[in-house]
Amino acid sequence: MKSRISHTRIILQTAIASRLILLTLTLIWRSIINPYDTSASINPNCLSTTTTTTTAPTVVFPRIAAAVENGVVWDSVYFVRIAQCGYEYEQTYAFLPLFPAFILILSRTVFQLLIPLIGDRAVLALSGYFVSNVAFVFAALFLYRLSVIVLKDPEASLRASILFCFNPASIFYSSIYSESLYALLSIGGLYFLLSGSNNLASLWFALSGCARSNGVLNAGYIGFQTMHRAYDALFLQKNLIVSLLVLVVIRPVNEPNEHKRGHVCVRLFNFNRTRTCNRTHFLFMFVH
Repeated sequence: MKSRISHTRIILQTAIASRLILLTLTLIWRSIINPYDTSASINPNCLSTTTTTTTAPTVVFPRIAAAVENGVVWDSVYFVRIAQCGYEYEQTYAFLPLFPAFILILSRTVFQLLIPLIGDRAVLALSGYFVSNVAFVFAALFLYRLSVIVLKDPEASLRASILFCFNPASIFYSSIYSESLYALLSIGGLYFLLSGSNNLASLWFALSGCARSNGVLNAGYIGFQTMHRAYDALFLQKNLIVSLLVLVVIRPVNEPNEHKRGHVCVRLFNFNRTRTCNRTHFLFMFVH
């Protein structure tokens, strides 16, 4: 238990340090080399805006605002634009609403006081950076917990999580992209699934589908778990009725020897087939 707590602290420190290092390197390179994508400066009025003026509101720290907005390039332009103006053009529908929703909520609550200082668009961009980097830190923590369940080796899980913090695609997890949020919801959903919290797993998988379109594939984990239980009930427990109930309405789980008292246990989906069904689950009573 102590080793896991220390590992969690190490992963937390490593994840935060990796984000700070990456953001620092990004600022340094942007100050040395002009970015290839020049769309950061493109910011027309929202279509819903009734005024036709293009004069930008005065801010207290324009240089800081410009530095923050310079990171709004490539797909970041769409996420910030959706948070600012909503879905205006059909190409914006390729970007799902969960990430822009988080950006908008933070910009109107936590970072709202910064709007007079650096401007609305810079605050939206800052909110996007905050969501992505915080989501990445929690994704690294959930990856460790998930790896402990799957690998059953805390040391290997620690190494895997540290490598995740410095993976080659790390820049995408610290940009105003939805990758970090999607990784958190997908890895967290898997962790809850293997921990037996199916309702939480379903919720997190559903939210992952609101962050990125490929999140719909996470439903396959739920489907595989259900088919696995149905297989155990039909071919190992030799009970057709319980197998049908698993597929239709109920997730019956109980202690392996409960069938002697008129109960049926269907094994959990996990990598250890000898693991007992001793978690807190819904208990279905079935008389042979």
